[in-house]
Amino acid sequence: MAIDKRGRKLPKGIQQRYDGFEGRIQYHGKRYLVHGKTVTETQKAMNELRYRLEHGVFVEMKKMTLEEWFHTWMEQYKKNRVKIGTYISYEKYFDSVIKDRLGKRLITEIRGEHIQKLYNELKQEDYAIASIKVVSAILNGCLQQAMRNGLIERNPVKLAELPRTEEKKTRQAMTREQQDLFMEYAKKSYLYNLFAVMLRTGMRNGEIRGLKYTDIDRKKNVLHIQRTLKYIENVGYMEDTPKTKTSKRDIPLTPDILKLLEEQWRFWEFEITIFDRYLFCNENGGPLHSDRIQTEIDRIIRRIHADGYEFERITPHVFRHPNVKPKTKNVYSSS
Repeated sequence: MAIDKRGRKLPKGIQQRYDGFEGRIQYHGKRYLVHGKTVTETQKAMNELRYRLEHGVFVEMKKMTLEEWFHTWMEQYKKNRVKIGTYISYEKYFDSVIKDRLGKRLITEIRGEHIQKLYNELKQEDYAIASIKVVSAILNGCLQQAMRNGLIERNPVKLAELPRTEEKKTRQAMTREQQDLFMEYAKKSYLYNLFAVMLRTGMRNGEIRGLKYTDIDRKKNVLHIQRTLKYIENVGYMEDTPKTKTSKRDIPLTPDILKLLEEQWRFWEFEITIFDRYLFCNENGGPLHSDRIQTEIDRIIRRIHADGYEFERITPHVFRHPNVKPKTKNVYSSS
């Protein structure tokens, strides 16, 4: 029985390496290797590999392309562990960015320089650093699992370096005067109530578009934030959980926020029969696309410019972080 560097006995089939632990499995006279940073991780990888061997879902690493392994990884390891929006996003990134560049390569042939070349190409093609980081995260997770399963000896993503992060332009928050100016020009906008509620609550774009009348809790005097609305290309609108665990929260329901929400409930001139519909919807009662919010912001700013005022272009995210909260007495009717 092998022992680790501290002289402790290791489980059968496991031995310590300079960079972690190695597990060995014998199946039908053939030896398979897996690796892990800890004994527990190595044992888990051994159990997973043994299951795949016994159930006929193991593929010889010499025959496995990155595209084949990616789909196996997504189906077996990610499908029940990540949000549906993340799952679809991973598939989209792979199909649009990774597939044509590395998808046909055998995973045993992919080296660090191949990953580095991919990063450099994406940088030259003006991909955002954030997008390149997503590509890196997908490849790293995919190939790290391949290493744990004994399909490859090392994870080549660890050998490449991401492009240097460029200094981000500081996001400018709106001052009290800018808030008042914008909201004054937004009085006749069909999204006035949406802008006003965002300023008072700090809700994200997808959160406010996913808000329903049933989220208004008058008994507890709070607004429940429990979903975000997304639009996935070729799939359509879908609800997902908020961005982070702490994003699922309750916001105090002040009188002016409640007034705005009630006005929004009565804003469109169609009969309301479904109480769990989205409060901020389009003119047909359907989901509101995120692009329409930016389009309306731009339209309002053009009107501000036309009257001789200076006003920088802003995005919906700016409404989450105003320098100061708006005056509660400045509640305009949007009808």
